[in-house]
Amino acid sequence: QVQLEESGGGLVQAGGSLRLSCTASGGTFSNYVIGWFRQAPKNEREFVSAITREGRYPYYSESVQGRFTISRDNAKNTVYLQMRDLKPEDTAVYYCAAGGFWSMSYSRRPTRYDDWGQGTQVTVSS
Repeated sequence: QVQLEESGGGLVQAGGSLRLSCTASGGTFSNYVIGWFRQAPKNEREFVSAITREGRYPYYSESVQGRFTISRDNAKNTVYLQMRDLKPEDTAVYYCAAGGFWSMSYSRRPTRYDDWGQGTQVTVSS
């Protein structure tokens, strides 16, 4: 089990940038795939991005591909989500999650993740 805390959310104008951080404690961070999900009001939780244990392979949803970049620093127990060219439809609560699975084919499924942070709000104004 690992505890996760997101930070870096806020209010930004369309076309702007934000960098989210997900910091872990209480476990061996490099044992986990880390994913980012988001949830807007009245919507289901949606996959955004994920990264493998060693940080070599990133995965993105089609809606953020080319605009968001995920990275991790295992020495700092932290995963980052750099968000650029933000759009109003990116407005949501963003969550990071840790999963112990090995096949990245599972990375888009929220139910495959064991531990979740509390979320950070991202609001993009038009």
